[in-house]
Amino acid sequence: MRKLQILAWISGKCLWISALAITVVLLGALSKSSTNRVISNKINVFDDIQLPMRVPLKGNGYPPILAYWICGTNGDIKKMLRLLKAIYHPRNQYLLQLDADSSDYEREELAVSVESDRVFRSFGNVNVVGKSYAINQMGGSAVAATLHAAALLLKLSIGWDWFITLSASDYPLMTQDDLLHAFTFLPRNLNFILYNRTRWKERQEINRVVVDPSLYLQKSAPIMYAVETRENPDAFNVFGGSPWVILTRDFMEYCVKAWDNFPRKLLMYHSNMINPLESYFHTVLCNSPPDLQSTIINNHLRYIVWGSSTDGEPQFLTMSNFEQMLESKAAFARPFREDDPVLDDIDESVINRPPGGFVPGEWCSRHGKNNKSFENGTEADNEEFCGSWSNINSVKPGTQGIKLRILLSKLAADVGKKRSNQCQNQMVN
Repeated sequence: MRKLQILAWISGKCLWISALAITVVLLGALSKSSTNRVISNKINVFDDIQLPMRVPLKGNGYPPILAYWICGTNGDIKKMLRLLKAIYHPRNQYLLQLDADSSDYEREELAVSVESDRVFRSFGNVNVVGKSYAINQMGGSAVAATLHAAALLLKLSIGWDWFITLSASDYPLMTQDDLLHAFTFLPRNLNFILYNRTRWKERQEINRVVVDPSLYLQKSAPIMYAVETRENPDAFNVFGGSPWVILTRDFMEYCVKAWDNFPRKLLMYHSNMINPLESYFHTVLCNSPPDLQSTIINNHLRYIVWGSSTDGEPQFLTMSNFEQMLESKAAFARPFREDDPVLDDIDESVINRPPGGFVPGEWCSRHGKNNKSFENGTEADNEEFCGSWSNINSVKPGTQGIKLRILLSKLAADVGKKRSNQCQNQMVN
């Protein structure tokens, strides 16, 4: 009896501490403290933010601006740099982050690699988080990190339209010209967030109380399970699905600034949930007023093959998945092992990317020499693949981009028909 009382007291205290910790993390993202400075066009990871040298045009007829957050861990530098070049476009914004399981040396090496490339220096749209923190993808620290990244991107640029989350194990299935072309014809208020009720419900125990030590420790640690469970909330309904999202700037600003306090209330609740990244944004959207719910497109534009084992983890993609990936009309696929041959096949057959080079597009022709050693973090001969640039405000799509534009136009047209019930059909409690 004494032991049970102690465990109950500990779990109650941990819930309060965890909720307080995640709120502090979020508020820290909005502060101007130097503890999480972002470098832009600087080798020193503690230098101040600088404005980009070239600003893309916005308005009717111009492509959107995408804000990418690429998160990695120890040993992921090479994968992150390869992914960065595969999805690079001068119009976009990029934020690279290595979590606390990587070393300060790795973070500085990543920053130096970005600084060493003349294209990145010229356009000033690639930034590296100089000091990181522990992230556990199963805990509240993952949500805190996502909101922190969005807050930093909101500081870095006032012009982006969509926020896209990627890991170092992701890779594109189309060029940025294709993706920007497809999104050009969409209303800028649409949120791409996948509901997968059956799988999510099987994996989740939404009433189980957990504590994520990564919220208050320097290194990632396994989540801790409390003895008690909690009842279903009666102030809101819980929804869930894929953790990989493409969300609008306005919605991310709403979640970060939380001017009506609702997103912050849900943040406190999700800080003690298993896999909250599979639920937080879904729950905020589906408990919001109808005009915000009507912005949801039930698609995350990712190709993922889920395993049949009880852990439900995604399978690593290989050449056996190549044809299915292309037929999926997804913009990205995951996860890939480093240097898997299928990545070379995507480079050669899909996005036309040479080894170590950028993906050619309207802004960058195939003329010029490759910087072949870039993905190893060095610049051997200072010769860039894109030695000269064309119009960054124009894109030239290929077959994949046209197919995606048709798909997205259809999905956007269907949104109005489903606005009254698409959230309710995915309720989990």
